[in-house]
Amino acid sequence: MRAILGSYDSELTAAEYSPQLTRRMREAEDMVQKVHAHNSEMEAQLSQALEELGGQKQRADMLEMEVKMLQSQSSAAEQGFPLSREEASSLRLKIEELEGERSRLEEDKKMLEMQLERFTLQGGYDQSRTKVLHMSMNPASAAKQRLREDQARLQEECEQLRELVRALERGGPVPANLEAAASLPSSKELTELRKQVESAELKNQRLKEVFQTKIQEFRKVCYALTGYQIDITTENQYRLTSMYAEHKADCLIFKATGPSGVKMQLLETAFSSSVQELIELHLLRQDSIPAFLSALTLDLFSRQTVA
Repeated sequence: MRAILGSYDSELTAAEYSPQLTRRMREAEDMVQKVHAHNSEMEAQLSQALEELGGQKQRADMLEMEVKMLQSQSSAAEQGFPLSREEASSLRLKIEELEGERSRLEEDKKMLEMQLERFTLQGGYDQSRTKVLHMSMNPASAAKQRLREDQARLQEECEQLRELVRALERGGPVPANLEAAASLPSSKELTELRKQVESAELKNQRLKEVFQTKIQEFRKVCYALTGYQIDITTENQYRLTSMYAEHKADCLIFKATGPSGVKMQLLETAFSSSVQELIELHLLRQDSIPAFLSALTLDLFSRQTVA
């Protein structure tokens, strides 16, 4: 470019110079300076790269020498300490055991991670790392406060009821504070109530006695009129024993059937097997239990009369 500029200088006279040529000359000089600067920078980078390459080559040579040294040491160790098949098998088994242990530990690690994730999703947290802020007025605190108040109130009521029970067991008057707490009547009212209960129990006992007497009287009347003693054996079963029976074991057993229990069925006994004629006539043909009982009474009465 300097040669080009020199040719311009040689070809053109001073009168032929123009501002345009001057501008081009300045641009060409600036470009030359930039090229020189770029070349200097490239030379510096090249020198640095060559230095780094030399360092890398030296490091590679050192590593190669170390590898050769280790190989020689390994071969010498193998020659000095030969391994038998048993030792090699033992080492393989040990390696397999270690691999299995590693797999098991990985599975445990995954399981613990899953449990930690589940614990985190359920709202758990590490108190040493996480801080939870609670509002001074929140529903949980209010509910706990109500629960504590209810518990204290119930404990107080239980204690009052225990004192009331002890007072009633002693038979003495009930304290006024316990009467108000338990909403119980006064001692006078309790005395009146006890008297009423005793009177009602006495009246009930008298009614039971009268009722028992009337039942015995009714049974005696039935026995005198019909000639049969009626006893209830089990539920819906009745035993009839005639006053003219030859043996105490001679009896008839009827069972009440039907929804209202008005239909009676004769059950087989040793005594009923001896009166099959009367059963066929009055029960199977005539379907009349009173006629059967009357006929049986006449038959037993006639036996005693003949005897």
